[in-house]
Amino acid sequence: MKPSWFALMLAVLSTEMLTSHCSTIKSPRFRGRVQQERKNIRPNIILVLTDDQDVELGSLQVMNKTRRIMENGGASFINAFVTTPMCCPSRSSMLTGKYVHNHNIYTNNENCSSPSWQATHEPRTFAVYLNNTGYRTAFFGKYLNEYNGSYIPPGWREWVGLVKNSRFYNYTISRNGNKEKHGFDYAKDYFTDLITNESINYFRMSKRIYPHRPIMMVISHAAPHGPEDSAPQFSELYPNASQHITPSYNYAPNMDKHWIMQYTGPMLPIHMEFTNVLQRKRLQTLMSVDDSMERLHQMLAEMGELENTYIIYTADHGYHIGQFGLVKGKSMPYDFDIRVPFFIRGPSVEPGSVVPQIVLNIDLAPTILDIAGLDTPPDMDGKSVLKLLDLERPGNRFRTNKKTKIWRDTFLVERGKFLRKKEEPNKNTQQSNQLPKYERVKELCQQARYQTACEQPGQKWQCTEDASGKLRIHKCKVSSDILAIRKRTRSLHSRGYGGKDKHCNCGDTDYRNSRAQRKNQRQFLRNPNVQKYKPRFVHTRQTRSLSVEFEGEIYDINLEEEELQVLKTRSITKRHNEEEGEETARAARDTMVADGADALGQPSSVRVTHKCFILPNDTIHCERELYQSARAWKDHKAYIDKEIEALQDKIKNLREVRGHLKRRKPDECDCSKQSYYNKEKGVKAQDKLKSHLHPFKEAAQEVDGKLQLFKENRRRKKERKGKRRQKKGDECSLPGLTCFTHDNNHWQTAPFWNLGSFCACTSSNNNTYWCLRTVNDTHNFLFCEFATGFLEYFDMNTDPYQLTNTVHTVERGILNQLHVQLMELRSCQGYKQCNPRPKGLETGNKDGGSYDPHRGQLWDGWEG
Repeated sequence: MKPSWFALMLAVLSTEMLTSHCSTIKSPRFRGRVQQERKNIRPNIILVLTDDQDVELGSLQVMNKTRRIMENGGASFINAFVTTPMCCPSRSSMLTGKYVHNHNIYTNNENCSSPSWQATHEPRTFAVYLNNTGYRTAFFGKYLNEYNGSYIPPGWREWVGLVKNSRFYNYTISRNGNKEKHGFDYAKDYFTDLITNESINYFRMSKRIYPHRPIMMVISHAAPHGPEDSAPQFSELYPNASQHITPSYNYAPNMDKHWIMQYTGPMLPIHMEFTNVLQRKRLQTLMSVDDSMERLHQMLAEMGELENTYIIYTADHGYHIGQFGLVKGKSMPYDFDIRVPFFIRGPSVEPGSVVPQIVLNIDLAPTILDIAGLDTPPDMDGKSVLKLLDLERPGNRFRTNKKTKIWRDTFLVERGKFLRKKEEPNKNTQQSNQLPKYERVKELCQQARYQTACEQPGQKWQCTEDASGKLRIHKCKVSSDILAIRKRTRSLHSRGYGGKDKHCNCGDTDYRNSRAQRKNQRQFLRNPNVQKYKPRFVHTRQTRSLSVEFEGEIYDINLEEEELQVLKTRSITKRHNEEEGEETARAARDTMVADGADALGQPSSVRVTHKCFILPNDTIHCERELYQSARAWKDHKAYIDKEIEALQDKIKNLREVRGHLKRRKPDECDCSKQSYYNKEKGVKAQDKLKSHLHPFKEAAQEVDGKLQLFKENRRRKKERKGKRRQKKGDECSLPGLTCFTHDNNHWQTAPFWNLGSFCACTSSNNNTYWCLRTVNDTHNFLFCEFATGFLEYFDMNTDPYQLTNTVHTVERGILNQLHVQLMELRSCQGYKQCNPRPKGLETGNKDGGSYDPHRGQLWDGWEG
């Protein structure tokens, strides 16, 4: 009995060992997905995102907990970049896996979270795909800069999204569609801690209710984005932070770079001190993110989900603090703005591994879909990075069919609006209707408005049949009598007898002669024999009297007497006390005459109150009593306060009345303008213009009208901005540049800024560029083309901090090849076009061309 029992135990053990051995020879990429005890559970996915976190300025050096969890426990991607160094465009690329030129979110303002984004691209984010396949999706934190909280983006089961841009206190969140305001209490409102608590609670609750349902969470932190308010326990850390002082720090001016860098000079001492404080506060905000990562890791370990969860840590773009004299910001194509931290930890990831290949923000969505077991949609431009994590193990190191991983070595960096092309009416018209001309005429002539012979009211066109039987469209010809009636009717309308306004009376000033009468008049004026009118005398004497109608009575005014009264001095203020009125007026006249008057008798000093004056030298002088008697001083000050309060109330009422009048403004009848008759807010003018167009040209006219309307709206918006700046007295503005001001009230938490306000202009909304960034075994360079036509080229093998533009040393042929490759990437769509495979990595090209990193995979047979 015992031997049989022993033999049975050996059989069971051998089966277990064989099963475990078979599982080890499988690809480590799938080992976490098919664990025997949870083979039906797909892995959880957690994406941790920071805002404006750099790599080049050393922000990761202080995040020891995050580095221990993600760097030591996962894979580090040392060449991680973003394709656009701006918040909203980069985040949109993360959600959709597309380049900016394919999702059309070019800036943080225009089209960011717009209706077109919501209708076209938001329904195709990675959250929608995962939600449709059973994942419990949740979002916590900052979404897009212009998200207003009025809706829940599709694909998210749990939604705690920040309304508008990053903040740490005094913000509003949308909790599943309901807006929730938060204040300035650290325990309840600090944003980093709030979304950390919300995400951990949601994960615990979901696993308790749905233990076999996988979870995909996004935790999007505001740190280290401005206003850089740290938690109080970290407000005294890093007093001597200097990681931001790199070789490019305050390296200015840069006359070899694009126009913004040429304009920006070295920083002032106040700017340099500000960069030191800014770096310190940014590092302090990241301490809360560091604690958040530790809490998240502990929660997963406690629940037993750590080995079945992929954690991805990255940022939306980098940052610069003083580099090239730029005080702060992003949006530049240089490495300090496009390099980001990127870590992945999960079941298939070798702890402590380093991946040198290029990974991008557009790779996030395909990677998350690949982890969930889904294929990458063809419209996504990025690729899954999981294939880069299939590291060689000792168990299969003797394979003879190993292949080199083929991966991109070049990508596109783009920023700014795509250049608009001029509309071509002819092409648009042909594309809208491909029928021949006679077919289009036939279709139009079937409409009732063209079938009658110019009998319908307002009919401008008619269909006729010529001698050959072909249909023609001709313009209606109107008799001269009808034209005369229309002109007279137009004249009556212009005089105010038509339209909505029944009280316009312009007299006969707008009467216009007929064309024949004007022709006869010109002939009369050109005739030299006609004696011209010559007046016998000219009135040069001034009018001595004037008749004025007032309240139904007519009054005669002698202007000579009025002229004498002008020479007498008048009081320019209203008396407030009738008892001392005569004495005060007399004293004021004596004082003003003593101060001196000009030739017209106008006083040179201004009387403000009955006891105080403003002298010509802008000094204030009051009666001696106010300087000697405390009671008189107090009474007069109380009187001034009372007058100010009364005037403020009156100003408030006047503004309300003014606003009411603006809203109820009647239609103006400008008799001097010929367009008043067909004005009607532009509707009648457009209809009249359209009625005179050939029917084939109406479509092209509509396109031109929309373009003109767009230009007009843009011009008006620019004028409004200029008026607001003038009204506010904003001196911190320069044409074409984006400026910011900083003062002592900007930061609400310690450490505070107490060195006063300053202005800095370091960027521009129209700084549009397209760049190629290449990193491989032999080359490491950046090539940029700006919308202004300026070129930049930096070789990071010899110039890692991009201090010198060496485009003048590059051969013309290489520049042409780089331009061709750049144009190809600018128009790419889908991962097959946007990630072309480099040729010549193994056996060379079939046609004999050798691979060169400058030209990548586009130019066969060229030798650099």
